[in-house]
Amino acid sequence: MTRFSDDLFVRNKREAELVDYAKRLAAEIDKTAAKYDELGEFPFEHFDLLERKGFFKLTVPRKYGGDEISLYEMLLIQEQMGKADASTALSVGWHLLTFLNVRETLSWPEEAFERICHAAVENGSLINILSTERGKGNLSRGGKPGTIARKTKGGYIITGEKAFASLAPILNHFSITAYIAEEDVTAEFLITKNEQVEVINTWNALGMRATGSHDIILHNVFVPESDLLAKLDASKPNRFLADGRVYSLEIPAVYLGIAGAPRDYAVDFAKNTYSHSLQDYISEAAHIRQKLGEIELLYQTARHLLYSIASRFEQDSSLKNELANDVNMAKHVICNNAVEIVAKAMRIVGGRSIAKGNKLERLFRDVQCAAFNPPPDDLIIEQLAASLLSKNVKEEINV
Repeated sequence: MTRFSDDLFVRNKREAELVDYAKRLAAEIDKTAAKYDELGEFPFEHFDLLERKGFFKLTVPRKYGGDEISLYEMLLIQEQMGKADASTALSVGWHLLTFLNVRETLSWPEEAFERICHAAVENGSLINILSTERGKGNLSRGGKPGTIARKTKGGYIITGEKAFASLAPILNHFSITAYIAEEDVTAEFLITKNEQVEVINTWNALGMRATGSHDIILHNVFVPESDLLAKLDASKPNRFLADGRVYSLEIPAVYLGIAGAPRDYAVDFAKNTYSHSLQDYISEAAHIRQKLGEIELLYQTARHLLYSIASRFEQDSSLKNELANDVNMAKHVICNNAVEIVAKAMRIVGGRSIAKGNKLERLFRDVQCAAFNPPPDDLIIEQLAASLLSKNVKEEINV
């Protein structure tokens, strides 16, 4: 059997080439990641590089000039990007995820989707989905958006505010959710930035400091009827809910990348740090080996979970709505494992790991943000419990 990589999860030549491509980009981005983290500024130069190297068209359909990579391939790429700079990886990941999601679910009118695809391929235009509002939270909690769409001649007038709008400094287009009061329905709209769209520089966070996740205020923005993308049925899962949508595995893939970076750092540190008290390298100390083994257990468990789900979906895409629990468990397990891995790596490296300028210090702050990406841990646990109880009831009825 031909081996294309030392990585067990790289299965063919195309995947090996994509991973190499991602590693080259990651190596360049890694050079300035710390600078943008310290400044809390958006890394425009990272995105200039990604545009030049065709990154923004990776998940765009081939018929519109994109590469149409698969979910599995996207996860491989994002894992590598997350190792270098989680802020860049997570923020650009929303763009990749949107095209992959819409191309597979066919949830937007084709004319609008084609227009956005060409913008990404020809102009390097990025897109993101903005659904979170201050005081309202994320739609995964089931609330109605405070952003209001009022019917007018030829379209809608939209007023409201969105928070945590990653990529805000660079977005020309983005989709939002708004409540149409006349119809008592929540809908998704495509917004094109203009003078009625205001970006408020609010993002100054502990971690993921370079995602540009500012607030965006919509001041009576006119949206043509053609840019009403979808009306959401509250009784059915939709693409804003991670529930059952395997495309959202992109989020834990980034945190898996964060986990891989301290793993590699700790191994290198242990193998190359000499202890005069031990009269040997610290990699020979029992307590160091214990921590390294624990890190590897957490890391490999996370990788197996992520890629097994993606592979299962790849083999049968009709399972996407049956993989809700698997997707949720992946987010919970991978992100929490990543938190533990960073902490254990810091114990190996010692006090220098908390110093500003040390990569582990940045990784520690970035990985804390996992708890605030959807879906939250408590909602995952509740959904697993509800699924288990429902399953048991059905089994009892059948008996």
